[in-house]
Amino acid sequence: MTRKGFFFYLIGIVILTLGIALSILSNLGTSPYDSLLVGLYRTIGLTVGSWEIIIALVMMGLNSVLLRKRPEFLALGTAVVTGAGIDAWYFSLRGWLLADTFLLQLVLLIAGMLLIGIGTAIYLQGNIAPIPLDRLMLILREKLSLSLSTSRLLISMLVLTFAYFLHGPIGIGTLLTALFNGWMLSFFMPYAENLYRERVQE
Repeated sequence: MTRKGFFFYLIGIVILTLGIALSILSNLGTSPYDSLLVGLYRTIGLTVGSWEIIIALVMMGLNSVLLRKRPEFLALGTAVVTGAGIDAWYFSLRGWLLADTFLLQLVLLIAGMLLIGIGTAIYLQGNIAPIPLDRLMLILREKLSLSLSTSRLLISMLVLTFAYFLHGPIGIGTLLTALFNGWMLSFFMPYAENLYRERVQE
């Protein structure tokens, strides 16, 4: 792990978790995965960030089976940092950032989607264990010869099914993120890779 790699990792997580919090606060529906987390939070309790960590543990096991390797325990650290970031942004913003008009809701949703794509592309450059969900996306891309956007869409459809039964916040935002988050990640990934290469060569 290089110092610049860790910097990209940390900055990316901060941007990513801000995007997740904004999408939740938009009240137009979150990404399928975040809808699952919010549904668990509303149905069972704990916090959204806590469920991020718990679901990450489950996905770590699944990824381990698919790769036929030992679980990527560093990914749990990423999940913990991400979960803490989501809770920190969400609980600090929800008291004053009220989406009381459709226009503001739409602005928060679009901003959230963009930040999720940018943050994910940046933190992956750190080459530190990705969030298990993103690792699964990369595994499917490699094993099934899919694009990033297609593998992300497949995972989104599966997770959305669980979110529906848990009464997660499903709305137009959920549909938009399911359709476009993978595409946004594919769009921002080359820029993040170029930026990382430039910084490493300095």
